[in-house]
Amino acid sequence: MTFDALSRDQMQTLLDEQTAAYRHLQNAGLTLDLTRGKPSPEQLDLSTDLLGLPGDDFIDSRGTDTRNYGGLNGLPELRAIFAEIMQVPADQVVAGGNASLAMMHDNLVFALFHGVPGSERPWGQEDAVKFICPVPGYDRHFALLEEYGIEMIPVAMHDDGPDVAAVRELVKDPEVKGMWLVPTYGNPTGSVVSEAVAAELAALETAAPDFRILWDNAYAVHHLTDQHTKTADILGLCVASGHPDRPVIFASTSKITLAGSGVCFLGGSTDNIKWYLRHLGKRTIGPDKVNHLRHARFLKDVDGVHALMDRHRAILAPKFDAVATVLRDRLGSHDVATWTEPSGGYFVSLDVVDGTASRVIELAGEAGVAMTPAGAAFPYGDDPRDRNIRIAPTYPSLDELTVAIDVLATCVLVAAAEQSLAT
Repeated sequence: MTFDALSRDQMQTLLDEQTAAYRHLQNAGLTLDLTRGKPSPEQLDLSTDLLGLPGDDFIDSRGTDTRNYGGLNGLPELRAIFAEIMQVPADQVVAGGNASLAMMHDNLVFALFHGVPGSERPWGQEDAVKFICPVPGYDRHFALLEEYGIEMIPVAMHDDGPDVAAVRELVKDPEVKGMWLVPTYGNPTGSVVSEAVAAELAALETAAPDFRILWDNAYAVHHLTDQHTKTADILGLCVASGHPDRPVIFASTSKITLAGSGVCFLGGSTDNIKWYLRHLGKRTIGPDKVNHLRHARFLKDVDGVHALMDRHRAILAPKFDAVATVLRDRLGSHDVATWTEPSGGYFVSLDVVDGTASRVIELAGEAGVAMTPAGAAFPYGDDPRDRNIRIAPTYPSLDELTVAIDVLATCVLVAAAEQSLAT
């Protein structure tokens, strides 16, 4: 029965029942963590053989000894594999260290100090720098902007991408220099930017001549079903629209091989790559090419990447199914929450009754289930409706996850009933 259909006495009875269930869960001594989208140990085990590579042969396909200095743009054979995934020519891809976040950080810092191709001056010399941030979105993107005083402007993220009408109005401001996007299986909603929306973003007329789309394609091959969603070709669309420098494309193996020792990638126009390498060369002589070589030999080719991700899917799909099943069974009849059932990626986005997300997170923590803070998927941690909760189902075991989501559902009901009775 939905909450709207309950009398006050029935609501009190429901709260009493759920509070009793909650006290029982509190006494169970749980210590479960759903805060970050980390691969589980079973997923990491899929790439253990990587650690035995490259063996005694350290020479790459061009005869370079990978143990030595140089090769600022990374190993050619590994770049070729991910260029196909990123839909960028291989000579317009840079392979780096283990975290694409570092490449994103460098792009922002280089832009603030030096400007980017097309800039009239360094971004740091502008009166203000603003970024469009589709929400709910990725908290680490927002943290980078906040760190460097870049103003964040939220726009709604729909199932097919950001609200283009809102974006079109915002880019009339020359201080709006860019926007974040996770195009495929977005964090946390699982949304996919459609080809049509990507084409509109590529063709936008912007007041800032150096407007950038930071296209974080972190989950391009992270499918949860047999249907492999294809990411829109943002570079091709921007080239066709006369804005070849607009997209900066990021990817990594962090959730493909070993999260702590993977490889990240940056792709874009020829001018953007030259610009990035020119400034990167002041910071480093070159990346870990031995790690690049072992990844190239382990993955072999794009088919090898997809085969490995099929094995990841066998581990992850049952967990996402379990989240949907528990939420449906516990909350479906009460009309107090909605949630995404993504076809890929690493997260589930849960919307609860307005004004209760913070209380849900508090209750869950007191019952031994750690969650990402309420509001984390919004700039400055401020969800104006206090309703969004990000669920990261990947790391716990299936049994642990089922318990954790049951706890979360109980907290949702308690918080909703408390609020209803308080009004």
